[in-house]
Amino acid sequence: MSSVLDGIRVVDLTEALAGPYCTMILGDLGADVIKVERPGGGDQSRKWGPPFIGSESAYFLAVNRNKRSITVDIASEIGQQTMRRLLEQADVFVCNVRKVESLQKVGLDPETVRGYNPRLIFCSITGYGRSGPYAGRGGYDLVAQGEAGLMAATGDSTSDPMRWPVAIADMTTGVWSALGVLAALYAREKTGQGQFIDQALLDGQLSWAQVMASDTFATGQRPPRLGNRHATIVPYQVFKARDKHVIIAVGTPALWERFCEVLGFGAELRADVRFATNPDRLAHYPELIAILDRVLIEHEADYWLERLRAAEIPCGPINALDETLNDPQIKQRGMIVELEHPVGVLKMLGSPLHLEGTPVTYRRRPPLLGEHTAEILAEIAA
Repeated sequence: MSSVLDGIRVVDLTEALAGPYCTMILGDLGADVIKVERPGGGDQSRKWGPPFIGSESAYFLAVNRNKRSITVDIASEIGQQTMRRLLEQADVFVCNVRKVESLQKVGLDPETVRGYNPRLIFCSITGYGRSGPYAGRGGYDLVAQGEAGLMAATGDSTSDPMRWPVAIADMTTGVWSALGVLAALYAREKTGQGQFIDQALLDGQLSWAQVMASDTFATGQRPPRLGNRHATIVPYQVFKARDKHVIIAVGTPALWERFCEVLGFGAELRADVRFATNPDRLAHYPELIAILDRVLIEHEADYWLERLRAAEIPCGPINALDETLNDPQIKQRGMIVELEHPVGVLKMLGSPLHLEGTPVTYRRRPPLLGEHTAEILAEIAA
């Protein structure tokens, strides 16, 4: 069974996270991804640890499967000749060098590269994109999280602004970049021409604010820090059971009725005008949550989750990551894969893409630095 990107070659001149995550997605979909790395050190994330697994950082291993590694000194004449041969035969070039001047100096700017390969799709990933007053600035995930406006709304009213526990701006931009590449490949089937794709961490992070931005446009107000509660639905938040926290989401009148039954509320409370409708519950939030907290703390999480699920009320536990990684649903969905590597068997997250006809594949473990240099040079010389 073939993969959707069989026959597509991607040259990957990126490091750290956003670019490598993008190209891993393309590799999972079947593309031949050639990872170009600096001689001697390679992708900077190879050194980002601990933890290390043998000589390899867990960080690097997480986002570099389905790739071959070649070391190229792009500042040298031979290196530039090698890059030209690679790009002459490539379908996609993903690059996260932030300064156009740096690319022009080594002959890797979009105009030069697409001049000798007009079918090439050139995907640039930078902090701020190639246009606007911030173009050329250095960009990092945490900076994008702060500047995009969502970090100021994360946490509760008593806390400082909070970052996501993962590099969400990097990874989001990686996903958007892969989506852009797929769209450009589809467009090329119609036009025969490649195109330039200009992706930015700030844009990618801001994309999460669709609903919040709409609210701000409508009201002119900044989003409040609500912590684990929903801005407009009550109850829809985290609650504390006797042994652990759970999430309960009551988003419709029918769910509210069933929720009251599960919690054993009598007709008097269900008819209470303070809680009759969602707007009522929102207006009287503190009173309602105080009642719910007193009831839910009486039993353990499994007690409530069993009854809530039986009533088809959306709910779930708050798991620690190790609990999630051992969850039978996660395992059954193929979200954990194992790959043989010189340092041992690697466990890593699988792709969330589930394509029946052209499924993702896990063909290659993350490469050692320069592992495929001779192989790739022989291919492009042929």
